[in-house]
Amino acid sequence: MTPEGTRVVIKGAGDLGTGVAARLWRCGFAVVMTETPEPTSIRRTVAFAEAVYAGRAAVEGIEAHRVEGVAEVPECLRRGIVPVLVDPDGALTRRLEPDILVDATLSKHNALTRITDAPIVIALGPGFRAGVDAHAVVETNRGHNLGRVILEGEAEPDTGVPGVIAGAGAERVLRAPREGRFQEARAIGDRVERGEVVAHVDGVPVVAGVGGILRGLLRGGLRVEEGLKVGDVDPRAKREHCHTISDKALAVAGGVLEAIFVASRRAAATNPNAPR
Repeated sequence: MTPEGTRVVIKGAGDLGTGVAARLWRCGFAVVMTETPEPTSIRRTVAFAEAVYAGRAAVEGIEAHRVEGVAEVPECLRRGIVPVLVDPDGALTRRLEPDILVDATLSKHNALTRITDAPIVIALGPGFRAGVDAHAVVETNRGHNLGRVILEGEAEPDTGVPGVIAGAGAERVLRAPREGRFQEARAIGDRVERGEVVAHVDGVPVVAGVGGILRGLLRGGLRVEEGLKVGDVDPRAKREHCHTISDKALAVAGGVLEAIFVASRRAAATNPNAPR
């Protein structure tokens, strides 16, 4: 398979999906992304999902623009810009007729993606079975297998326990204390201390469980459910981490790139008309 002219549609433009998009874009693939009408990305400074709200977003020098229809996609790609479409039910994705489909929604269960949606279908994380829902699954759980390509079976189950960074696990994640309207009190990139109020949900404070840099924070004004992840404090306290693709996203993106070429070779062995 040659990347030039190969269209990849990535469902989900959060930080992991954006990491995949950036790596594939740099390799020459024609990358298109889709999102929901109200994305709940936490690491908004490194998520092309922000283009849904702001019209455009830039991550590590790569620009993404929200487009309103499939007809606008070719011109966006011609200009070297990643198009982002709002497509909650997948109708526009089908019209795009991708050569490769990557499900990066991280929904923990498969609601819409089918192995027949594209010649090559790749899914990130749990909820998908390789060979049934997708041609390949990429492990997203932090640890020894992060980024590993799975061609038979499933990714590790979701434990609900955040990966440990600099000795901090669950305490580094900020969660909504109740259902209601979220509002920031601090900004991404701010230094915060343990016990400091960083946001509110209908007046109830969201408090940092560990000191460090506020690496991620939900966009203000969105309605949230109790327990929803609304922020992330990085105890390594390096502000530049807020504006660069994470080690996790890079590892997963590498797995997607490997999966594309492995699936392409497998398809070519059984179908001479498959993308090469």
